[in-house]
Amino acid sequence: MSRPIELLSPAGNMDKLKMAIRYGADAVYCAGQAFGLRAGSANFNNEELKEAVEFVHAHGKKIYVTCNIIPHNEDLVGLEEYLQYLESIHVDAIIVADLGIFLLAKRVAPGLELHVSTQANTTNYLTTEFWKEQGATRVVVAREVSIKDIKTMRESADIEIEAFIHGAMCISYSGRCLLSNYFTTTRDANRGQCAQACRWKYSLVESNRPGEYYPIEEDQHGTYIFNSKDLCLLKHIPELYEAGVDSLKIEGRMKSVHYVATVTKVYREAIDTYLKEGKEWYVRDEWMEELEKISHRPYTEGFSVEKPDETAQNYGKSSNTQTHDFIGLVEGYNAEEGFAYMEQRNNFKVGDEVEFCQPHGALVHHVITKMTDENGEEITVAPHPQMKVRLYIDTPLETYSMMRRKCKNQ
Repeated sequence: MSRPIELLSPAGNMDKLKMAIRYGADAVYCAGQAFGLRAGSANFNNEELKEAVEFVHAHGKKIYVTCNIIPHNEDLVGLEEYLQYLESIHVDAIIVADLGIFLLAKRVAPGLELHVSTQANTTNYLTTEFWKEQGATRVVVAREVSIKDIKTMRESADIEIEAFIHGAMCISYSGRCLLSNYFTTTRDANRGQCAQACRWKYSLVESNRPGEYYPIEEDQHGTYIFNSKDLCLLKHIPELYEAGVDSLKIEGRMKSVHYVATVTKVYREAIDTYLKEGKEWYVRDEWMEELEKISHRPYTEGFSVEKPDETAQNYGKSSNTQTHDFIGLVEGYNAEEGFAYMEQRNNFKVGDEVEFCQPHGALVHHVITKMTDENGEEITVAPHPQMKVRLYIDTPLETYSMMRRKCKNQ
């Protein structure tokens, strides 16, 4: 395989951004304090955005900033200056859904590359051609299109195609949702404040037929009829590559560091293995095992091959599941004395069976037999958040490895 394909990871804050790069992302996408669709994420102020650009570029990677709200007039205040600032710090592109923002960026910050957000609902080749003519360099296709349709769209116009391959799915058309607007007084989903009302528990009844409920199966948890499963297209990497997709995108700016790093590593290994093996490639069991360890809903292939049926929804509950907890971060390894410098992320103790997910190396299993505090005093438990610990282990560990432990209910 000769054509490169980009792995694009989410970055809700600086910590997640750096871990995404360290765990194999070719590019990251993030948002500033305004104009992005994830107001619930920490996001980046202007100085942090500058620092993020410098870090990413120092590693030879790319960074895209989302400006993908559907704005009302009052939302445009300060936008011109913000776009010019993004141009001045040399972000690699901005992701835009609204035609007005698109046109303003072309006028006031012509050096910015323009990527068309999935919020713009690009579902056909004519729209792809339109965005190419307007000056966009990339289109993020709607999640409602199949891989077959993506191939047609890619062939119709000389423009990059980005497609989601993993993460949360929206019940509405590529995120164009009004549930949050109606059920809350201030949270506009299309201006970055979605309350995820689709994850709530519902019963449906027609007003003229009181007591006659929507005929679906219901258990003791309730009925979550709008609650989509999470997208996972790991096994479709070959088809996406052959369809001409230029960038494979992971959803998750509001997810944890553990999620971002783990999913990025899995897809990095899967992509690199495919580019090496070609037709001999297959999905490794350990990749799917890793994707079960992070917080997620059950997986679906969405619209990738065919229109999803009723099995694409998660009717039983809205909460996520995971098999492992992230409990510590490796900050270095002392080879002479055989211990890892750890930062505590969750309570752990002597006797715990743990594993280390490394940025590049293999998974390492270990039973904790000895650890000390940062002063060298032996301890049996690390109970304090971000506590510095020396954990004795013979196997050298890469810096930024994540220490994990099976969840208690596993």
